[in-house]
Formats: sequence, C-alpha cells, structure tokens
Amino acid sequence: MDKKKLTFHIRGILEALGDDPEREGLKETPVRAAAMFEEMFEGMNYTNEEIAGMFSKTFTDDCLSDSQNAITVSGIEFFSYCEHHIALMYNMTAEVTYIPNGKVLGLSKIARICDMAGKRLQLQERITSDIAQIVSIAADTPDVAVTVKASHSCMTARGIKKTSAQTVTTVKLGKMKGNQ
Repeated sequence: MDKKKLTFHIRGILEALGDDPEREGLKETPVRAAAMFEEMFEGMNYTNEEIAGMFSKTFTDDCLSDSQNAITVSGIEFFSYCEHHIALMYNMTAEVTYIPNGKVLGLSKIARICDMAGKRLQLQERITSDIAQIVSIAADTPDVAVTVKASHSCMTARGIKKTSAQTVTTVKLGKMKGNQ
C-alpha cells in the first residue's frame, strides 16, 4: 500500500468536499486516515494462500483419525467494505464448520482468518468463499462450510435505506456440499 498516495488523495477528498485541510481539526486527518486505510485493508496485501500460512497452527490427536465429526465456530464478529461504494459491511458474523482431516486448527485462527479475509475491498459473496478456501488450506481439509451474515451501509445508511436488511451468503466445499 502506498501511504503517501493515500495521504495525498484523502487531502484532495477533503478539499473536494469543500473543507480546508489546513484547519485545526483536519491538519493531521490525511495522515491518520491513511494509517486507518492501511489497517482496514491489510488483507489486500496477502493472497488466500499466504493468509492460510499465517494462521495454519494445527493440533493432532488420536481421536481425530477417521473422524467425520464436524467442528463449528459461530458468532465470529468482523467487518469489511464493499468494493462498489467503499461502504462498511457491519453486524457481520461468520459461522465456520469443517471436518478435520486428522488435525484441528487453533480456534482463534478461524477468527483471525475471518478478520483478515474481511480486510479487503470486495463482495460479501467473495468474503464467504475466501474464508472457506483459506480454512480448507489452513486445516488441510476439503470439507468446509461458511455462512456470513451482514448489514451493508450502502443499503442501510444511503440509497434505499432499508435499515433492517441483512445479507446471508453460504459456501460449502467437499462433503459439506451434501449437507443442505
């Protein structure tokens, strides 16, 4: 990410809005906002494979051999921004289920995968698919299901202004495809 360009363009946005970037309350805003963008969009710096590598800490146990029992982590809160309006997707939660292939991911790794996948400009459909793919790689299992629920500020705070609207997306891989 180019922090210098971000700072320059944020200053330009303030000017385009008709405000003075040199006034007391805005003097450091372009620098602060550029740092915020770096943090909010950190996931854009990594491929799905790289994220899987970052969060692939697994544990093995004899009870996992030939197991068909699924592991589900639900209520994972995170956020993202839509690529069409750079609008916040909020009240976002993920439910991630997978069938271990002889090993399990550390539970916090699943939440970290959701966080990092969300830190990109994208569609909710892609976030859901990315989380499933990353978990599949990190846990070394083809059997993953992910459901993401979110409100989109491009629908709730502007445009049609349907404040209760929520979008639900689901991706199922491997054996999970048969579980409707």
